[in-house]
Amino acid sequence: MSPRQDWRLFLPGPVRDLPADLAVVVAGVALTLVATLTPGLAGTPLRVVVGLPFVLFIPGYALIAALFPERGPPIDAPEDHDRISGIDGIERVALSFGTSIAVVPLLGLVLNFTPWGIRLAPILVVVSGFTLVATAFAASRRSALPEGERLVVPYQRWFAAARDELFEPASRTDAMLNVVLVVSVVLATASVGYAVAVPKDGESFTELYLLTEDGNDELTADNYPEELVRGEPASLVLGVGNREHRPVNYTVVAVLQRVEVSNNSTTVLESERLRTFTPRLEHNETWHEPHEVRPTMTGERLRLTYLLYEGAPPASPTVDNAYREVHLWVTVRES
Repeated sequence: MSPRQDWRLFLPGPVRDLPADLAVVVAGVALTLVATLTPGLAGTPLRVVVGLPFVLFIPGYALIAALFPERGPPIDAPEDHDRISGIDGIERVALSFGTSIAVVPLLGLVLNFTPWGIRLAPILVVVSGFTLVATAFAASRRSALPEGERLVVPYQRWFAAARDELFEPASRTDAMLNVVLVVSVVLATASVGYAVAVPKDGESFTELYLLTEDGNDELTADNYPEELVRGEPASLVLGVGNREHRPVNYTVVAVLQRVEVSNNSTTVLESERLRTFTPRLEHNETWHEPHEVRPTMTGERLRLTYLLYEGAPPASPTVDNAYREVHLWVTVRES
């Protein structure tokens, strides 16, 4: 018994009987699920390496294999070669890419109208399920054909031809071209691997926002207080998100300001400092702080402003010298 048959005996029966190309499809689905759902691997470049073929090629290849289980014409066949529905390898690869690009967004659109929505786990389940079902149909249709008409991927012939071309060139020129080809492939692979493993940092910024709590203790960007009472608390939730690619010590100053707007210019007539917050956040960390403000200044259309600074704030915090600001327009009345 050959070594090739020995290791195939360890595989489950349905997988062992699959054609080689469909077995690679099943293995690609399994590897993508492992690389995406395993906690230690979820943030590694392996997720990108296996995820791109999973989205851009594998589902389409399984569907095309189910639609066209027949062997395509040989490369040197004349144009009027008699064939019914078989397609050649180039057509199969091109249709696999195009079909994947069409099918995966359609599956996402269907998920969007379900309770699960477009999230990682539902997308993985739906795309994997579609691919495996299409693979099963492809294997069934291919096995129903006469052996001479079935699609067979000649990977052994490809490997033998590549080995002979690389290690047994016909001339010195071919040998030099082979060396250049190998070096080019290595450099291209290394460049892509470096780009995936060491991605360039995106834009640096900080998020600053205000939220409120609804009746179910859920945070929402709605139902902000518009009328306050002097000396009585009003509840808000301050949010800060660090996207600066470094740890940052923030200071947020909450002030109530009486302002005058004229000719597109805002002048602060009076300012009352209410609260100060000093969170320290790591990169990609988000901080929410429920708090209360108790205004003592009264008037209509006052500006409740939150001024964010990196580090310590200046002696006179203003909108102009703040890194970020967010505000609400409120009316404060006497009790």
